[in-house]
Amino acid sequence: MVTKKEKLEKLGSVPLFEGLTQKDLERILDRMKESFHVGGTNVIDEGRAGIGFHLILEGDAHVLRHGRVAARLGPGEFFGELALVDDGPRSATVVAVTDLTTAVLSKWEFRPLLKDHPEMAWKLIEYLVARVREEQTGRDALVC
Repeated sequence: MVTKKEKLEKLGSVPLFEGLTQKDLERILDRMKESFHVGGTNVIDEGRAGIGFHLILEGDAHVLRHGRVAARLGPGEFFGELALVDDGPRSATVVAVTDLTTAVLSKWEFRPLLKDHPEMAWKLIEYLVARVREEQTGRDALVC
């Protein structure tokens, strides 16, 4: 069982939330729900609509893009952060390799939080810009 303090530490290490105050992290954590996934099952599916962000509390997962393992994730790592912002399809499938417990933040919980606390939105904008730059750099490297 992961304690609230451990959850807050994991949440605070997520780049999307780095730099937020302890109070802001607690506001986010209060809106998250724990979800359990049996090993071998898909947590999210590439191409399908996403509803939120997952923070891995316990267990391991694989990120698959076009059926190939693109990353391995464990406790403290996360996926689905873009679904907090847009309604686009998931860019990858995430499979629970072992039994997996995640803390889930849905977009319908997150969006009102940003409206009530706009200072939190700036960190989100900075993170998303960094993600776009990484993506552009990766594409440019492939083209050159």
